[in-house]
Amino acid sequence: MMRSEEYKRILRCFDKDGDGKISAWELRHRLGRMGGELMLNEEEALGWNGNGLLDLEDVIELMEGGGEEEKMKDLREAFEMYDGEGSGFITPQGLNKMLTKLGESKSIDECMVMIKHFDINGDGVISFDEFRVMMQ
Repeated sequence: MMRSEEYKRILRCFDKDGDGKISAWELRHRLGRMGGELMLNEEEALGWNGNGLLDLEDVIELMEGGGEEEKMKDLREAFEMYDGEGSGFITPQGLNKMLTKLGESKSIDECMVMIKHFDINGDGVISFDEFRVMMQ
């Protein structure tokens, strides 16, 4: 389970105007920058808390909701976004490319250090199993 600070970081990542809430536009905009897309039926399914905005509580519910199968599917999709080369691994180059898309540029050396923290077998890349452990 994620800690409260991690949820707050996710909220801040999507909250472009800094009001502590995510609008449908902010969500579509950020997902678009990451190479994803929010379809209208998915947007409607989110519910938007009756006011058209997602707050921290909604983010926590979204992240923790759903069954194990759904969580694994979501993890796999997230992993594949970072595995831009389709190699089955997150490389320093793939991590660098995705972070740049997210507006958080890091050098290849910095990405290597980030990967090293979660690289259980020491091969210099993150496998899906290592990614899954990292995300728990």
